[in-house]
Amino acid sequence: MRTILITGPGGSGRTTVAAATALRAAGDGIRTLVLSADRTDTLGTTLGATTGPTPTRITPHLTAWRPDATAGFRDDLARFQDRASNVLNLLGASRLDPEEVTPLPGAEELTLLRALRDAALSERHELLVVDLPPTQQALALLSLPEELRRYLRRLLPAERQAAAGLRPVLGRLAGVPMPSEWLYETAARWDTELGAVEAVLADREAVVRLVAEPGPAGTDDVRSASLALALRGLRPDALIANRVVPEEWPAGLVAQQRKALEEWQESYDVHAVPHLGHDPRGTYDLTALAVPEVNDTTSTVEWPVVDHLAEDGVLVWHLPLPGAIREELELIRRGDELLVSAGQFRRIVPLPSALRRCTVAGAALREGELRIRFAPDPDLWPRTP
Repeated sequence: MRTILITGPGGSGRTTVAAATALRAAGDGIRTLVLSADRTDTLGTTLGATTGPTPTRITPHLTAWRPDATAGFRDDLARFQDRASNVLNLLGASRLDPEEVTPLPGAEELTLLRALRDAALSERHELLVVDLPPTQQALALLSLPEELRRYLRRLLPAERQAAAGLRPVLGRLAGVPMPSEWLYETAARWDTELGAVEAVLADREAVVRLVAEPGPAGTDDVRSASLALALRGLRPDALIANRVVPEEWPAGLVAQQRKALEEWQESYDVHAVPHLGHDPRGTYDLTALAVPEVNDTTSTVEWPVVDHLAEDGVLVWHLPLPGAIREELELIRRGDELLVSAGQFRRIVPLPSALRRCTVAGAALREGELRIRFAPDPDLWPRTP
């Protein structure tokens, strides 16, 4: 199933664009699901129908779904209390009743990720359109599965899980209780679920579309979002310039939008969506919006390792980072991982297998691409007879 992830700054009309994109695909006969995690029913208001935790049929080929973070959080907490009942009883802790539970910060994001995974694994739809949160939260959401899986592997590594039979002995030797079996089972289940979400987000069939209103603020947000996406090996499939005003509107606003559009067209596949003169409401208004159709493009950007051993004795890792500033770049090698920081964004990435047997020999930023040179470590590199 193809997935379109749509985000943009708050107030840019990303929910409207997501609804219009899904409606256009459904009009072409594609079985489409549009997914949102907003607490308020902005999606339903835009579509002219009420949406909620039960998927709602909008048209014969379009379904809208807004999962309930509160219900999901209550279910997770109930399962946790059941599994940890012995420990809770030992501590004298009282159980929480479902009625007194409210979701913690981040529950909406986790609920959306779980719904995204379930929808992607389902065979009921051909296209999934996801109305992501505003840009900064959306970028953090896209990185969450990878980061959580890394934390789990560090806290409960697989080799410790494999030593299940030794835990009682190790506990007596160490003088402290070892983690019980349910903890490792829970960690393994979380890792599997997060891996499924990560696979959906990393699939070449998943594309990211940015929505922004042409102007200085929109330009800053697009530049920032593009750099954050590039750090994850992604680029926007399309940049949707929303609410483009006609020529007869005030000259200052028209000139400001035209300047932003000309700048964007140098780097992105820009689709201008005209201003309707009012907030779109219902399927009739959404049909009038000129959003791009579903295509076969990809947002995935390769990070190739180029062999320069014969000429310079190094391997060069190419990381496209458009918009990066040299003074704001930072690289830290930690074992088989590389921490890459670009301004306010950072990512810890595993090194390709060939580079793990090398040492970092330098780096340079050229034409929006970070090129890191690695020299073979004589103690680890295979020797030529």
